[in-house]
Amino acid sequence: MAHILSLAAGTLPEFQPEEVAHAAGHAGFNHVGFTIEPETWTAESMRATRAAIRTHDLSVLDVEVVWIAEGGKLTDDHKLIIDTGMELGAANILVVSAEPDQGRTAEALHQLCEWAAPGQMRVALEFLMITAVQSMGDALAIIRQTDHPAAALLIDTIHFQRAGHRPGELEELEASLLPYTQICDGKRDCAARFEAYLEDAVDLRSCPGEGALPVADIIRALPRDIALSLEIRSKAYRDRFPDATDRAIAVRGASLEYLKQSEIAVL
Repeated sequence: MAHILSLAAGTLPEFQPEEVAHAAGHAGFNHVGFTIEPETWTAESMRATRAAIRTHDLSVLDVEVVWIAEGGKLTDDHKLIIDTGMELGAANILVVSAEPDQGRTAEALHQLCEWAAPGQMRVALEFLMITAVQSMGDALAIIRQTDHPAAALLIDTIHFQRAGHRPGELEELEASLLPYTQICDGKRDCAARFEAYLEDAVDLRSCPGEGALPVADIIRALPRDIALSLEIRSKAYRDRFPDATDRAIAVRGASLEYLKQSEIAVL
């Protein structure tokens, strides 16, 4: 079995979705993810992005990010992200939550799953230290309460490490809960402060093999055919590769070399 390798939107955060699609295609990716900003998304954005997807014959692994705000109330902006993902043919919707009450988060997640159901999209809840859902246990408890077949769990290697988890914990999960995962490398440890976790997540990631995270061990503990989304949200890579395609090529090349050395097969 081999893993799908996708370019995550977070690797190219300053670029528009159509530019991300072109960069992914030129770099040799077959799959890609997009960030959808409701306040700037237009009919022209949709046309341009769909055209870029067709040009490079890409599949859309995910769109992001649906932020459940404190209070758990969903808005038209949340629905727009879901509808956009459906129109782009995305397989997954990425969700995070600022609502500390698990029941309210589960209610919101259930509604998102209902909206996503016509497109057969999975709604993947991510845990990270800068949100209200900070551990895999919390995320799983919310998914159980959600009680919807579209609800899924998203593992990101850096957030998995920051939450104090170990790869062996993943072997106990049902494969059906894990439609894809985000991978990157980074420092082994991070100061336990919001500002440090935020900088760690948005500026200090690196390609697999360039840091100290047990990336290969995490991947091996996940389902054998799980899709791998490369989220290299890195100031160093942004500074070194200001061109979107150059950055995508660099990220893909470095990651493929690490995965090859780790005997992890990718398509």
